[in-house]
Amino acid sequence: MSVRAVITGTGRNLPPRVVTNADLEKLVNTSDEWIRERSGIVERRWVETGTGSSDLAVEAARQAIDAAGIRKDDIDFIVAATLSPDYYFPGIGVLVQSELGLPNIGALDVRNQCSGFIYALSVADQYIRAGTYKKILVVAAEVQSTNLDFTDQGRDMAVLFGDGGGAVVVEAHDSADGRGILSTHLFCDGRFASELWMEHPSPKYNPTFSMEMITERKTFPRMDGRRVFINAVERMPEAVLAALAHNGLETKDLSLVIPHQANDRISLMVMKKLQLPEERIVRNIQRYGNTTAASIPIALDEVVREGRLKNGDLLALTAFGSGFTWASALIRW
Repeated sequence: MSVRAVITGTGRNLPPRVVTNADLEKLVNTSDEWIRERSGIVERRWVETGTGSSDLAVEAARQAIDAAGIRKDDIDFIVAATLSPDYYFPGIGVLVQSELGLPNIGALDVRNQCSGFIYALSVADQYIRAGTYKKILVVAAEVQSTNLDFTDQGRDMAVLFGDGGGAVVVEAHDSADGRGILSTHLFCDGRFASELWMEHPSPKYNPTFSMEMITERKTFPRMDGRRVFINAVERMPEAVLAALAHNGLETKDLSLVIPHQANDRISLMVMKKLQLPEERIVRNIQRYGNTTAASIPIALDEVVREGRLKNGDLLALTAFGSGFTWASALIRW
């Protein structure tokens, strides 16, 4: 009998500091009405100074390990996804490994931004199927609040992002009962990389860091919102349909879909294109904003702990973001 990868534990970590749209009105030229209408966001969580994405990942990881009912020393590999590592290098995987006290196991960092969790999950899935590892910790965490542009030039992005971390434990499982990750599907179109990016700092320039980059505000993320929106509402449902077709399934078979929480209007368009009722689309952006790679595992932990997933349910994950990259995963819970 073949082996599949099964998610056995989930966890999430949101900073305690709540930042409302009214709070943002004091920082940038915007309004609660404008933010709600364009994004669906009401509030988000921001870290206090001194907290990095690795810190958020570690607590989420501890919860996931506890939920899986295993010892931390049972973990034999880590895959970490973030666009906001604590340092330029190294990535956060090794920091999570160290803080958890897991001696000498490997840690792989994935840099696929909003699609990062699904890309990371696909890596774990393949390692499990190949028999390389038995119990893998997948974490995704972001601290975006410390690099937002609160001028009029950057306000459209500054209101979108929140901080947070999520984690899952993925284990090898005999597939006789049908449970597990059925497949993952990864895509990109690098022609549009500059439509959603942070241009600097960049080793393409000498020096890599300069005051000019800062004064010209090129160290802040930038986005062509219209182009991102148009692509996201097409690519995310396409990725779900590709996963369903690969497994001989249909949209009516889906119990839940967790899209990357980029914009509530995007999530509703995904729902419409998949012809699913509202209760089958998970949406929590109103409380957390866009937490980039962390948004899907945060939402997954919520639905698991709320009892919205039961054995045998069919779950689809889908994401779209910088690169452009997009992805899907189909999971029999």
